[in-house]
Amino acid sequence: MRAFRAVILLLLILANVGFGVDVSPRELLRTGKADEARRELEGTLQRNPNDAESYFLLCRLYFQLELWDNALLMAEKAVALDPNNSSYHMWLGRAAGRKAENSNPFTAWSLARRVRAEFERAVALDGNNLNARADLSEYYIEAPNFLGGDKKKAREQAAAVSPHDQALANYIYARVEEQQGKRDAEQLYRKALAASGNSARYWVELSYFYRRAGRMQDMQSAIYQALMAPRHDATPEYDGAYLFLRTGRDFPNAIAMLKKYINGNTLEEDGPVFRAHYMLGELLEKQGDRNAAAAEYRAALALASEYRPAREALAKVSR
Repeated sequence: MRAFRAVILLLLILANVGFGVDVSPRELLRTGKADEARRELEGTLQRNPNDAESYFLLCRLYFQLELWDNALLMAEKAVALDPNNSSYHMWLGRAAGRKAENSNPFTAWSLARRVRAEFERAVALDGNNLNARADLSEYYIEAPNFLGGDKKKAREQAAAVSPHDQALANYIYARVEEQQGKRDAEQLYRKALAASGNSARYWVELSYFYRRAGRMQDMQSAIYQALMAPRHDATPEYDGAYLFLRTGRDFPNAIAMLKKYINGNTLEEDGPVFRAHYMLGELLEKQGDRNAAAAEYRAALALASEYRPAREALAKVSR
């Protein structure tokens, strides 16, 4: 009996330290281990070239890495293999959108129509895909009329979302009002916040609104509220540090926030940890600590060797 218990104990120890335990590509994506995720997914595709899910996850991986051409190609492959998957069409639209943002105007116009078509297809395939409805509404809000922009259609998406997620519906209404320059936009953002149960996600969204409005002190206050929110359903440390970095405010707190995020247990795919290391490097470099910045850029590349911004930043501080 003692020998049997010893064997069980050994197995538990081995399980806890990870021996023989496969980590799923989705988990690798969540924790920002881009190189490991790519190896796993490419290995799966070598064994099964028609695995649509692996192409889909590679799209999301390349999206993290800001390699828009690759992300678009992988999404196309996923959709070709499984044309009735709403999420695949949604991510194809996202990849096309980011490629459009980084293309010349003629290419961007062509891609914009594709973005709308993919988001509309995603919603048609699954009306309960609320993320697809939110993406489609954002397209209707931001796109000019000649490319299919339509504030009325954006409101229709909010109305469809409302029975399922009132916070998200209020957020979409707020985005419409903000785009039209109406004063009640802030009130609608706060309604979204209240409907969410005071979640970190909507404090972050409010902080982005304040940044766009040029209200930097309010932005900073909203970030601090996001950090203390009872519902930690987003990446407030990551987003808050990003906003402080891009607006040149409160670098010491931004550094502390990123360190907490990197070393914590709240990592998310939307806030890749390798990009957190990169942003931390940027902040340290701006404060004159080139050696510490270089260490953070190396940490980013150790997780994501294809992340070009970190590679270029490391080359610059190493001269």
